[in-house]
Amino acid sequence: MSGSGDRPPEEAPAALASPQRRRLLELLRTDEAPRDAHQLAAAMGLHVTTVRFHLDVLRRAGLVGSRSQPRAAAGRPRTVYTAVGPPEPGGYPALTRLLAAHLADTPEARAARAEQAGVSWAVELTAEIDPPPGVDAEQAAQAVTRIFADMGFDPQLAGDETDRQIRLRACPFRAAARANPEVVCSVHLGLLRGTLTRLGAPSTARLLPFVEPELCLAQLIAAG
Repeated sequence: MSGSGDRPPEEAPAALASPQRRRLLELLRTDEAPRDAHQLAAAMGLHVTTVRFHLDVLRRAGLVGSRSQPRAAAGRPRTVYTAVGPPEPGGYPALTRLLAAHLADTPEARAARAEQAGVSWAVELTAEIDPPPGVDAEQAAQAVTRIFADMGFDPQLAGDETDRQIRLRACPFRAAARANPEVVCSVHLGLLRGTLTRLGAPSTARLLPFVEPELCLAQLIAAG
C-alpha cells in the first residue's frame, strides 16, 4: 500500500461524509477486479484528478488499498485500487437470498410482498413528519429526496414539474439488489410510494433499477 507522506490519517466517518467517496467505495466493493483511477473516473462521470483526490482520502482512512500492476503492453505500471473490509455490512446479499427464497413462490408474489414491506417502512421513517395540509408535488419530491439522502442513496432531484425524477446514484444495497431485484428494488419502490402517500402528495412513483450500471431512477408521476 502506498504511503501518504506527512499528511495526517483520515477518520473513516469523515472520509465517507462525501457522497462521491461513498459511491467510489461502493464501486470498488462490487468489482471483482481492481480498477485504476481512469476506469473509476469513467464509471462515475468525474475528472480523473477528482477521483484521485477522493481515492487518496479513502486510502488514508484505511478504506481503500492501492498497488502497482504491470501493464500487458510496454509502459509504466498502473496504480490500481481495491476496497478494504467487508463488501457489505451484515451480509445483505446472502440475507436477501435467504429471505427471497421463503417470501413467496414466484417473482411476482415476492415483488408484491416486498413492496408492501416498503410501504410499512415508509410509515416508520415518516412517523415524526407532520406534513402541512395541501403539500404539493414539489414539496413531496424534496421530502422523498431528503429521506433517500439520509439512507445513503446520494439522490439528485432533476427534471421539471411535469417530469420530476430522483436519480439514485449510490444504492447502499447494490449487491443485494443485483442478486434479488424483485425483493430489494420492490422494497424501495414501496418506500417511495408509501412516503408519497404519507405526505398526501398528488403523485405516485415508479422505480427503474439500474438504468445505468451505477444509477437507478425514481420517476414521480402525477396522480390520475
